[in-house]
Amino acid sequence: MSLLEIRDLWVSYGPITALQGISLQVEEGEIVALLGANGAGKTTTLRTISGLVPAQSGTIRFQRHDLTRLPAHRIAALGIAHVPEGRGLFQTLTVQENLELATWTRKDRHQVARDLERVFALFPRLAERRQQVAGTLSGGEQQMLAVARALMQRGRLMLLDEPSMGLSPLLVREIFHTIQEINRAGTTILLVEQNAHQALKISHRAYVLETGRLVLAGPAAELEGNERIKEAYLGG
Repeated sequence: MSLLEIRDLWVSYGPITALQGISLQVEEGEIVALLGANGAGKTTTLRTISGLVPAQSGTIRFQRHDLTRLPAHRIAALGIAHVPEGRGLFQTLTVQENLELATWTRKDRHQVARDLERVFALFPRLAERRQQVAGTLSGGEQQMLAVARALMQRGRLMLLDEPSMGLSPLLVREIFHTIQEINRAGTTILLVEQNAHQALKISHRAYVLETGRLVLAGPAAELEGNERIKEAYLGG
């Protein structure tokens, strides 16, 4: 059984159908990219997996659990961490307070302090700013904090929504390098990303959404060489 399996998922916002019967799977240990233009349904897919948007029909299974009708807090407790587009930080709390709040579902309180130090080792800039209010961080530092906060949940699956948005090219490379490190340390990742070139470079497999439908799927290296992908997402 796949770590995450979606079958025939339909999602609507009132009269607007956002997802039209998509099916995909993510295996343990993979980075899987979900590509597509704005409005294709990528963010909706992640928000439906994490219980923030209700499914109209279809099924979402994580390990042996049916997530389709579960509330968001139950899904998070099962081991799915969501880094949303826009980061969703508590702007008036410090870096450390944001990280500690992410551990509310965890029972292994003795491990939390060790994980906090592990996260600060992965993101040294956050360690330097641990008592700084999140709203005063730079855009790149806020993105690091959003990813670090998800790591503090100790989930088996991380949903990453546009982690490179608004960042300088140098920080984009740094964020993607960190995503690979997180994956190598054992976290499976489903990645939504406008930067298709970078996403395909670090992913094992990829899916392409167009107006709510899956139109392409395959190994990332094959899709990177696909003429349709090159023309639409990689600049020809």
